[in-house]
Amino acid sequence: MKFILGIKTGMTQVFTEAGVCQAATVLKVSPAIVSQVKTLEKDGYVAIQLASGPQKEHRVAKAQKGHFGASLANAREFRPRAGEETLVAGLEKGAAVEVSAFAPGDIITVSAVSKGKGFQGVVKRHGFKGGRRSHGQKHSEREPGSIGIGGVGRVLKGMRMGGRMGSDNITVKNLTVLQVNAAENLLIVGGAVPGRKGTVVEVFGA
Repeated sequence: MKFILGIKTGMTQVFTEAGVCQAATVLKVSPAIVSQVKTLEKDGYVAIQLASGPQKEHRVAKAQKGHFGASLANAREFRPRAGEETLVAGLEKGAAVEVSAFAPGDIITVSAVSKGKGFQGVVKRHGFKGGRRSHGQKHSEREPGSIGIGGVGRVLKGMRMGGRMGSDNITVKNLTVLQVNAAENLLIVGGAVPGRKGTVVEVFGA
């Protein structure tokens, strides 16, 4: 089982050996350290906590510095899948996890917080068609339409309406590692990864 933290730096294009151009996301993966090992006996579940990303010393609290053992910015917890708890048994606090643990062709799962889009209407948020653009319509091209029902006198639960959009934790499965640059700590992942530039991305491999 492989896992690491990365920072989304942007997207690029990668040409395969067959000459096919494929969209890819570049992740800056700093070497991470195991800051805590959670066990079934002590914590009730099995998990590994990783910390990575250098941070200025004055921006790190004393408690965090004592817990991480260094001035680090990001920390995430990875829980092994059912039946794979023994795969993390050999990891101890202070162990290093580097991008070289991954290889081209690996199938991975990534999780990150998506871009925040603020308050949006039903056309953008839910894909509504909107009103007709024909004669007689006035300022109703992007309106939701009727939201009520006769005889009830209230709006039913679950009605799709305008509201806050984005800033959700999104998980994308079955992405492929295209390239691994251990010298520059870069992980090139095929396809798109949630989040803006600078978003912390959790990478979980087999």
